[in-house]
Amino acid sequence: MNMTRRVLAVLVLVSLGAFGLAGCAASSGGGSVQNAGQAPAQDVPAEADPDEPDTAVVITGRISIVAEDPIDAAGAATVIVTDAGGRVSARTEHAAEDGSQASADLTLRIPADALEDVRSELASLGTVKETTLDSAEVGGTQRDLDARITTLRASIARYNEWLGTASATSDLIELESAIAERQTELEGLEAQARALDDQVAMSTITLSLMSEYVPVKTAPDDFGEALLVGWNGFVAFWSAVLIALGVALPWLVLFAAIAVGATLLTIRARRRQSMRLQPPQPVLDAALFPAPEQMPAPEQVTAPR
Repeated sequence: MNMTRRVLAVLVLVSLGAFGLAGCAASSGGGSVQNAGQAPAQDVPAEADPDEPDTAVVITGRISIVAEDPIDAAGAATVIVTDAGGRVSARTEHAAEDGSQASADLTLRIPADALEDVRSELASLGTVKETTLDSAEVGGTQRDLDARITTLRASIARYNEWLGTASATSDLIELESAIAERQTELEGLEAQARALDDQVAMSTITLSLMSEYVPVKTAPDDFGEALLVGWNGFVAFWSAVLIALGVALPWLVLFAAIAVGATLLTIRARRRQSMRLQPPQPVLDAALFPAPEQMPAPEQVTAPR
C-alpha cells in the first residue's frame, strides 16, 4: 500500500513539473509579443549632455563685389572655389544691355575650414561692397539625431530577435509591422543627419558680382551737345513720321477707294431720283411754252351795226 502511494506521489510531482515547464515556455512566447507592444515606450533617445561644448556650426553668408567684367569674374570665382575643394551649386549671369549693368550670381559651397582663405581670394576679383556671414550652432541637434538613430537601430535589432523566435502568425505580422515602421523612421533620421553634416562641412555663400554703375546723361553739357541732341530729335521725328506713313499708306489707299466708291454711288442715286421726279418732256414744254390763243377767222368777224 505504501509502495502504491509513493508511485502516485512521484507521478503527481512529474506532472506538476511538466505543467510548470509548459507555463514557462508559454510565458516566454507571450512575453516577446508583449515586449513588442511595449517596445515604443523603450525607444526613448538619450538626452544630450547640456555641458558638452557645441562645436558643430553651420555658416551661411552673402558677398557682393563690383568687378570690371562680372562674367569673367564669375569664371575666376568658380576656379577659386573648385581649387579649395568646394563646388558651385547655382550660377546665373546677365550681360549688360540697354544701359543695364552686367551681373552674375553664384551659390558657392565652400569647405568650412577653407572659408576665410576663399573669401580673401574672392576679394581680389574687384571691390567688396558687402560681406554678411551668419553662423548657427547645431551640435545639440546632431547629438540628438545620433542618439535617436542609435536607439532605433537597437530597437530594430531587438525586434528582429523576437521575430526569429515568434511562431504565431499574429505575432509575426505585428513584429514585421513594427520593424517596417522603425526602419522608415530610421532612414528619415539618417537622411537628416547626412544633410546636417553636409551643411556643417560645407558653408553656403551667395556671391553677387556686378559692374560699376554708370549714370545715364539726361541733359547736354554745352551748345554743341545741345545742337546734336536737337538734330537727332529732328531726324528721329521725321523718321518716325515716314515710318508711320509707310505703315498707314495701304490703309489710306483702301479708305480712299471706299470713299470714292461711296461718292459715286451717292451721285448716281441722286440722278435717278431726280429723273423719277421730273415730268415728261411734252408736258414740260407745254408748261414752259404755252400755245397762243386761236384768233377767229376774218370771215367769222361780223361788222358792227
